[in-house]
Amino acid sequence: MGKKIITVSREFGSGGRSIAKLIAQRLGYAYCDNSVIAGVAKEHGLSEVFVKEYGEYAISKNPFALNLSIGGINRYDAGLSIYDQLFIFQHVYITDLAEKEPCVIVGRCADFILQERTDSLHVFFYADIDFRVNRLANSMGEKFANPENHLKEMDKRRKTYYRHYTGRRWGEAKNYHLCLHTGVVGIERCADIVVELAQQ
Repeated sequence: MGKKIITVSREFGSGGRSIAKLIAQRLGYAYCDNSVIAGVAKEHGLSEVFVKEYGEYAISKNPFALNLSIGGINRYDAGLSIYDQLFIFQHVYITDLAEKEPCVIVGRCADFILQERTDSLHVFFYADIDFRVNRLANSMGEKFANPENHLKEMDKRRKTYYRHYTGRRWGEAKNYHLCLHTGVVGIERCADIVVELAQQ
């Protein structure tokens, strides 16, 4: 019947964002990454820089209150931190986005937020450290004194954020429909595989 929504989770430097763009182009779907950041920022009067930085890395100080808010009991609780409110804003925005049009959504716990949708396909991309260091240096054009440490730190922050807000382990295969090693399968072929599955 096909999949209307593709969520892409990825290790930092694995090429997940590049693959997501290819998937969107080949399926004719909307590509939602920075547009989510811009949309949430505009709707709630926040800085795009703030949403980008803390939309995948912030940690709640009051998870019980957050769960109540997501459940609709008290959506905008003054007792919640700005980081928790940001997660709720993103949760609502992504849920609404999935209703509007076929799309490919990158990161931001979209796989968890849309887990009940039967028209979604959740994908995780990963690779070995050498492949990711090479992409960081070449494809992504970023330079760091110790790129390996930077990659590990970024993954750690995403892992902590994801675990805190979802209660699940980031990158664990059972949380996704498909996990692909981009260094082995290749960027183009990874996109091909996801497109083929989405069209079934």
